[in-house]
Amino acid sequence: MTVAVFLVSLLGSMALGMPIAFALIVCGLALMLWQGIFDSQIVAQNLIVGADNFQLLAVPFFLLAGELMNVGGLSKRIVNFAVVCVGHIHGGLGYVAIAASIIMASLSGSAAADSAALAAILLPMMRNAGYDIPRSAGLIAAGGIIAPVIPPSIGFIVFGVAANVSITQLFLGGIVPGLMLGISLVIAWAIVSRKEVLETSPRSSLRERVRALVDGFFALLMPVIVLGGIKWGIVTPTEAAVIAAVYAMLVGMFVYRELKPSMLYGVFLVAAKTTAVVMFLVAAALVSSWLITQANIPAEVGAMVQPFIDNKTLVMIVMMALVFMVGTALDFTPTVLILTPVLMPLVKQAGIDPIYFGVLFIINNAIGLLTPPVGVVLNVVCGVGRVPMSAVIRGVSPFLIAQLVVLALLIAFPELVTAPLAWLRGR
Repeated sequence: MTVAVFLVSLLGSMALGMPIAFALIVCGLALMLWQGIFDSQIVAQNLIVGADNFQLLAVPFFLLAGELMNVGGLSKRIVNFAVVCVGHIHGGLGYVAIAASIIMASLSGSAAADSAALAAILLPMMRNAGYDIPRSAGLIAAGGIIAPVIPPSIGFIVFGVAANVSITQLFLGGIVPGLMLGISLVIAWAIVSRKEVLETSPRSSLRERVRALVDGFFALLMPVIVLGGIKWGIVTPTEAAVIAAVYAMLVGMFVYRELKPSMLYGVFLVAAKTTAVVMFLVAAALVSSWLITQANIPAEVGAMVQPFIDNKTLVMIVMMALVFMVGTALDFTPTVLILTPVLMPLVKQAGIDPIYFGVLFIINNAIGLLTPPVGVVLNVVCGVGRVPMSAVIRGVSPFLIAQLVVLALLIAFPELVTAPLAWLRGR
């Protein structure tokens, strides 16, 4: 019955059009009333504690880094470098989109920001070259969801805080699966574009490639600084976020000179608004998660899957199916914040590596950014590219299937995550 109170109060609030953060608080109040422990101080205290976390400082700085990167010309130079390298191949702009998605994913960790930047730059180029625009928009959207998987990932930061697991280990664990998602898009794009008659760019000379590399050197150096600093223990993820933001601002202002001092206020304002939404969600989620624990909901959910508890693969399949279904109706961050306190006790009970689970959990939630009716990344690409949602849903289908195949492989073969993670750890 407690599970029913939780679901009815949460889904009912959202059905009434209430913002998700407030729906989480209402859900917490409903659980308090059900348990007979109503106290307004519980809400206030957990709201404060939810946002009072040093590791969460990485979120505003990575969001700011993404905004500075787009405005300061770093994103544009990354795309240009990819164009001169693979633009001459049949369907080359598709491969450019995938390569640029992977590189930009290692810079900002925001799927929406990366997708918006790539759609604004690449979709006009693809339209002029005769590409199928819905399919191209679908590819850019699918490439955008690599951002929450390859570090630095805002999703990993939120999950790490909610689940109390190492964010650095999550970052390292996401590298190979993120690259696998990119490879799956390369394969899917090669299949769907092979019969199309497309205009290709002339093959760039070695001199042009070197010029593009030199022009984009400081942009391409950014992931080396951020990921290298985290990998070798020089900086924490939070410190890496600060370095990324400062680096993007300095390069945009003094190297590429596209970021003007007068533009900084607007950039900071956009980043602050996005940060406020994320942080309020995190704070509100702690209210409901504390009461989820008090109400013993994880134990009730664990009892439902008890028949599978001895088989880790079956437990993972059940949990991933649940996450996928919830992800079609909820945005990325709320899904992470709502399901983490429910599923983590089950993960520990089944003896599943929390880092391995966290990587697959975030991949599954990222895929939810492509699934209607919410599909935040789909909406971003539709808005920027001015493409109808129905057309983009059709265009993204082959790439969504490819990424679901990767998720299935990771469930079937956990070593695809754990073995590279052990190597990156240096063991």
